[in-house]
Amino acid sequence: MTTDEFESWRTSGQYIVHRGRRIFVVEGGAGAGRALLCIHGFPTASWDWHGVWPGLCTHFGRVIAPDMVGFGYSAKPRDHPYSIFDQADMHEDLLRAQGIDRYHILAHDYGDTVAQELLARDAERREAGDASLVVESVCLLNGGLFPETHRPRLLQKLLISPLGPLVSAVSNERAFARSLSAVFAPDTIPAEEDLHQFWLLYSNQNGHRNGHRLIRYMSERRQHRERWVGALATARVPIRLIDGLADPISGAHMVERYRDLVPNPDIVELPAIGHYPQVEDPKSTLDAILEFHRRIP
Repeated sequence: MTTDEFESWRTSGQYIVHRGRRIFVVEGGAGAGRALLCIHGFPTASWDWHGVWPGLCTHFGRVIAPDMVGFGYSAKPRDHPYSIFDQADMHEDLLRAQGIDRYHILAHDYGDTVAQELLARDAERREAGDASLVVESVCLLNGGLFPETHRPRLLQKLLISPLGPLVSAVSNERAFARSLSAVFAPDTIPAEEDLHQFWLLYSNQNGHRNGHRLIRYMSERRQHRERWVGALATARVPIRLIDGLADPISGAHMVERYRDLVPNPDIVELPAIGHYPQVEDPKSTLDAILEFHRRIP
């Protein structure tokens, strides 16, 4: 994407406050109809959705895409817990502040885990007869849905190791670009300008110094596996997985596990696409998202 388009995304957003932290949010939509919450992944930000954004905004009444705490243009404090539970709280607070009580989810990577926690909460509310915040459907892109199939990159392994603080301290754009490029399919690796834009989002406010804090989600996935995998396996709402099979982290091998654990799985496979379907093939990804939603009453 051009520099002007990248800058336009930033200027189109606004800020809310979550527990004293500024959260950057981009909103769009047709003005009437379903509400869609877009939850981005690690280590990027809501900008990930730019390729599918116009189509989403045409189809949905409201489309909301925040940068989570520690990502993009949102606050990146050194003393924040950076937990999946807190990120889920932030999204729910945002929805309530917008007066939204029923919503659909589109999630990717780290955002998939946040979506799993939101699904778990939705199940608990339904069980209690609480209709105050209802998940109506979930569309998942590549992510570590099952800790046993997640294949982290070397940089992720280093960040979560005792060397994590040092790795964060010496991180730079070249190493970041090399690591990020490796999760794309060979024919869809981003251009140098695009990788630079991802770096700007990651390093904004010295956020790259927090990598070892953000990466704690990998441990959380193992600790709360039963809750989060259970939320998928027993979900009462439509769920679709759209997966780039060439992804070394959560590609074809993760899809096999998904079929084993999720009843009646709805899966769209993108054979020549890697970890970022919405960036690598926005048209096919958008088509799969909208076709899914057209079948939901």
